[in-house]
Amino acid sequence: MEDVSNAYEPGDDTAAGGSYAAPKTTQDPDVGRRAFRQALVDARVLYPSAVEGIYGRSGLFESIADGLNAAISKLGADQHAEVMRFPPAMPRKDFEASEYLKSFPQLAGTVHCFCGSDRDHHRLLARLEQGEDWADQQRPTDVVLAPAACYPVYPVIAARGPMSADGMVVDVLTYCFRHEPSIDPARMQMFRQREYVRLGTAEQIVAFREVWMERGRKLAGMLELPHEVDLANDPFFGRGGKIVADSQRELKLKFELLVPINDGAPPTACMSFNYHMDHFAHAWPLRTADGEPAHTGCVGFGIERLTLALLRHHGFELAKWPKRVREVLGGL
Repeated sequence: MEDVSNAYEPGDDTAAGGSYAAPKTTQDPDVGRRAFRQALVDARVLYPSAVEGIYGRSGLFESIADGLNAAISKLGADQHAEVMRFPPAMPRKDFEASEYLKSFPQLAGTVHCFCGSDRDHHRLLARLEQGEDWADQQRPTDVVLAPAACYPVYPVIAARGPMSADGMVVDVLTYCFRHEPSIDPARMQMFRQREYVRLGTAEQIVAFREVWMERGRKLAGMLELPHEVDLANDPFFGRGGKIVADSQRELKLKFELLVPINDGAPPTACMSFNYHMDHFAHAWPLRTADGEPAHTGCVGFGIERLTLALLRHHGFELAKWPKRVREVLGGL
């Protein structure tokens, strides 16, 4: 791990201007998660719902999120990336091609709709009125919720044919869904991912990731967030998943930039730096200029998590944030 100055000390209060006082250090990390969540709700920064991990966002929250996206765009201006924006849903056939269900069935979210007759509708209404389960009256559609921002990019690029010798970079942003209900405000079920996706040769992807790992550290420093970069793995499902996760770590395919957000809990991944090798070239015909399977990689920014990290360390009053941080976010 890379230790950084201005390290967070569990139990510290938020920086000057904050309205959140961290609880005393405890062995139960859920205490810190609940405390920060309650502070966000009490301050009307987040609006809770009946489902854990589903929140409304305030004007304050969105202004910080907008500032982060502007800062990320400035940081990546030299990438000359093709900008793509997708809705938080994607075709089911592309989702199946990605093999996401093979690795993360516990996180997937599908879209179901009513497709029955008038009689079926009456049956549905009767169950609803009686407080009974009606979900089996719905059928899966051709749409699923996007689990990652980069997934819709690959079939679009594959349909164009081989790339140029330089490969390409795509700037993508979308809401994503992962079924992880939690009291942790930093583990939302619906959240935004901003990514720069690199497609090309293995050498191009490795070089791209090195550049963005350094830029990620730079951005966290400019935002005055305590952070560290560490080797990581994705939450692969089941017994076989542990083998895949171990392989991912052994090959050093994933790194994360971690920021402490919840007192007493491990730090939270707010950025990720990923090398997919040629995995997606087997799901879709992604090809380099010489016709070989393309390699891909991406840097991902968790907009909600970075926003929460800023609120945790600088407080809920923008006027009292460090001037430098506000300037980085476009003069908030």
